[in-house]
Amino acid sequence: MSDHDFISGSKPIGIERGEGPYLYTADDTAYLDAGASFACTPLGHSHPAVVEAVQEQVGKLTFVDSSYPVQSREDAYAALVAATPDGLESAWFCNSGTEANEAALKFARSATGESKIIAATRSFHGRTMGSLAATWKDKYKEPFEPLAGDVEFVPYGDGEELAAAVDDETAAVILEPIQGEGGINVPPAGYLETARERTEETGAALVFDEVQTGMGRTGEMWACQRAGVTPDVLTTAKGLGNGLPVGAVAVRDWIADGAASHNATFSGGPVVSAAVHATVSTLVEEEWPAHAAEMGDYLTGELEAAVGDEVRDVRGNGLLVGIELKRGANRVARDLAMNHQILALPAGRTVLRLLPPLVIDESGADQLVDALTEIVAPEVSADS
Repeated sequence: MSDHDFISGSKPIGIERGEGPYLYTADDTAYLDAGASFACTPLGHSHPAVVEAVQEQVGKLTFVDSSYPVQSREDAYAALVAATPDGLESAWFCNSGTEANEAALKFARSATGESKIIAATRSFHGRTMGSLAATWKDKYKEPFEPLAGDVEFVPYGDGEELAAAVDDETAAVILEPIQGEGGINVPPAGYLETARERTEETGAALVFDEVQTGMGRTGEMWACQRAGVTPDVLTTAKGLGNGLPVGAVAVRDWIADGAASHNATFSGGPVVSAAVHATVSTLVEEEWPAHAAEMGDYLTGELEAAVGDEVRDVRGNGLLVGIELKRGANRVARDLAMNHQILALPAGRTVLRLLPPLVIDESGADQLVDALTEIVAPEVSADS
């Protein structure tokens, strides 16, 4: 594998199977998944509860459209709504995070009768036309312009700028409670509260994009719960089906009552619904968000002790961890894969993003710390 192959996106590591936090090649080489699944497998790979639920459902009914009641769909909706913050009483399934955000913006515009959307710098909300319009980075947007209009960007984390931008013509404020693609950016205390207060004052909808931060990753089921703030619309995907393609939108009643017609052919398909029910139920019943909080504290503490002086920052919550490096993140990700059998992700040029399955234990965290110490602080590693 050349440097160019890995950095350009072609990663010729043939993955044959997965179990827990590890992925395996055809020759049974184990790779620690610290990002290869993009936070899509919170319960780890091939979790028995999800496998059993999917196998049972696909043997009974693969698909029927969502106008016909199906038990697996009803179970999935009930489990998801029960797991969302109090006040979010209705939910709708789709196929991905970008579709969930697309629906959220449509719901907000139809329920409020307004069109203006406030989004944040360094945001990422997806690649379909509406969610792309609310995404910050120009390289994603320029080939497809003009996009949907009436989107205004404000600096992420600046409560005063946000409050000033929201007015009576605002349909929605859409924010990631912690930015993922933008660099694992944790907002200052009070920022999400300011967004909640200002949207309530103006009648705008507050949309939290929890596509990456949800499903227990930050140490709570939802990152917004750490701030005690409940939005009007919460979107999720990635880990919702533990690897199967599914997204969802959960809303307050005033959004559900005011939203215009919206649907999708594969919304709440029986098989993915079975995976959702198994995933959400297992996460809640086995308290994996609490484990993510514990392991996140352990991992960040060990990283700060081992490489804190050699990097610019170690940040995040739970098992959503960003390491701001003094060298390129792509090069460090390549080194991890080539020489340490660890698969991680960049989040921009200088931030390495760690998104291991929530089932990782201290030995897996130690493997990460040891490898990163050898790469970014070789003198420290040699002395130890």
